Amino acid sequence: MKIVSYNVNGIRAALKKGFLEWLQSVDPDVICLQEIKVQENQLDLTIFEAAGYPYHYWYSAQKKGYSGVAILSKRKPDHVEFGTGIEYMDFEGRNIRADFDGVSVMSLYLPSGTNIARLDHKLQYMADFQEYVDELKQSKPNLIICGDYNICHKAIDIHDPVRNKNVSGFLPVEREWLDQFINRGFIDSFRHFNKEPDNYTWWSYRANSRANNKGWRLDYGLVSAPLEGRLKRSVILSQAFHSDHCPILLELEGVSSLSDFF
Repeated sequence: MKIVSYNVNGIRAALKKGFLEWLQSVDPDVICLQEIKVQENQLDLTIFEAAGYPYHYWYSAQKKGYSGVAILSKRKPDHVEFGTGIEYMDFEGRNIRADFDGVSVMSLYLPSGTNIARLDHKLQYMADFQEYVDELKQSKPNLIICGDYNICHKAIDIHDPVRNKNVSGFLPVEREWLDQFINRGFIDSFRHFNKEPDNYTWWSYRANSRANNKGWRLDYGLVSAPLEGRLKRSVILSQAFHSDHCPILLELEGVSSLSDFF
């Protein structure tokens, strides 16, 4: 079972940069998208179906051109959950989950904290999301939460930890939250296999940051502990250039594809 997660920073812009051809070449069973910045009725959905993803679920923000998440799948999920039921979260279209016969895959777009008001909003979201996930794991123990967490977990996950220590995304309170979130039953799938520095998933458009690899690792595939023995690989696909983020990929063994579920 191959899962990709990608903050596309606007799906329509990504499509113009060859996203669909790239998707077919990578050929995941499921792809989680974040920051789609579109309403479903603004897309020609047949292009995704023609590319091999007849099951696609879009959860947009109420504000047009902002936020939003999606899940595309080769096979029909048993159930799709739009949002969390927490109104202020769902207003911004930040969570969608698809269940596949015992494995649940969530696409998450956690808010950024670009100013004081948004940082307060982010911290509230983080606290409420923790409670939501703690409860969700009771019924969905095999849970994979993919997406843009807008947090660098450790110093190894950011190119300049000293100068960025007071910047949202690397604040102690954010990093502590992610640390305890993981420690309450998740595995950072990438770090499970790779302990090396200089592995990032987001680069500023400024100062030629990507070419110089001055990046941040903001995108994670967190896998609940019961799935640890089935983790086969987890990698950063840094050669994809459709966004200021790049995608991540994780694969579970024991399930070669979603077709094995049916």
